[in-house]
Amino acid sequence: MRQTRRHLGTPRAAGIAGTVFAILMAAAIVLMRLALPGGADGADVAVNAGQRHTVRTALELLPYAGIAFLWFMGALREQAGAGEDRFVSTVFLGSGLVFVATLFASAAAAGALLAEGQDHSAFGRQFAYAMLTTYAMRMAAVFVFTASTIGHRLGVFPRPLVVLSYLAGLTLLVVGADLPWSELVFPAWALIVSLHILRGRRPDGARPAGSRPAAPA
Repeated sequence: MRQTRRHLGTPRAAGIAGTVFAILMAAAIVLMRLALPGGADGADVAVNAGQRHTVRTALELLPYAGIAFLWFMGALREQAGAGEDRFVSTVFLGSGLVFVATLFASAAAAGALLAEGQDHSAFGRQFAYAMLTTYAMRMAAVFVFTASTIGHRLGVFPRPLVVLSYLAGLTLLVVGADLPWSELVFPAWALIVSLHILRGRRPDGARPAGSRPAAPA
């Protein structure tokens, strides 16, 4: 009974954690874009107190978004259980951890610039901006691809959601920093997946896609 309750609680944990991550990440991106519409090369990089406060608020949200993402990733991986593909699962886990690492690194770099008053340091701006919009988003794309593959094989993700997920992954992988606001694709995908997990109910006795029924004892 205890094991059954833990298994049934995992989808709910994944849905809640994913929703929290999506909201926090999207809020941080929106605040950052509103404060620095020109990006790392813009001339309006935190030149006044209002912009500094907005950027600082966005940076304070990122650690909590990263923590929620770790819970989201762990709960998703728990759903695969013993039937997981080790290769896909390894890439899934690695891309998620690298995403969080680059997210924290970009936040730390940007926070150091604000704390030291080096808003116009070209190297610091480019470093923080590239970590978030290029490397973090590329890892997010890999995470989307692998999570969608696992979800499809388990029969958890319907075909329309799988197609949408691959389109989102391609957008993050190819477009990246070239298109402003494209970073919102990742939290939007996480929110859609989380709502699907919260609303979905796998029928009793359902098995992952491609699995075979156990032989009778």
